Amino acid sequence: MLKVGDHLPAGSLQEFIEVEGEGCSLGPNTFDIQKLTAGKTIAIFALPGAFTPTCSAQHVPGYVAAAEDFKAAGVDEIWCVSVNDAFVMGAWGRDQKTAGKVRMMADGSATFTQATGLTLDLAARGMGLRSQRYSMLVNDGVVKTLNIEAPGKFEVSDAATLLAQAKAQ
Repeated sequence: MLKVGDHLPAGSLQEFIEVEGEGCSLGPNTFDIQKLTAGKTIAIFALPGAFTPTCSAQHVPGYVAAAEDFKAAGVDEIWCVSVNDAFVMGAWGRDQKTAGKVRMMADGSATFTQATGLTLDLAARGMGLRSQRYSMLVNDGVVKTLNIEAPGKFEVSDAATLLAQAKAQ
């Protein structure tokens, strides 16, 4: 399982791009995790699924609301990672008004999630293999803080907790 001091696993995530520019075409674009984190401080939070109750009502809105505070604390980008495809993550981003604040990163096949060891089996609920709910600060690809929720909880991966950790760095 991923822990503080580890490098993020090699691999890629996808993001649905709505406006063409800076070498990105419209639609799903694949990004290399190592290249995207190089030289940057990234606040990453992961959750079980797009459009699910806690994720949509609390988790994503907290990070959207705190986006400017994260920038002021030295965080270059905020990523939301979920085991959903890029089209779903793009639609959810539009719904949550994340543009310019939170990058909605799709881990459609759960490859990144499996590599972190932070999987959650929700097959009994018809959702299959998903991500645990967590947050972390990553500096130049290295995990500096990691907050993993207990099953069914939303207590330590919220924006306020990670923002306080970012300010303390």
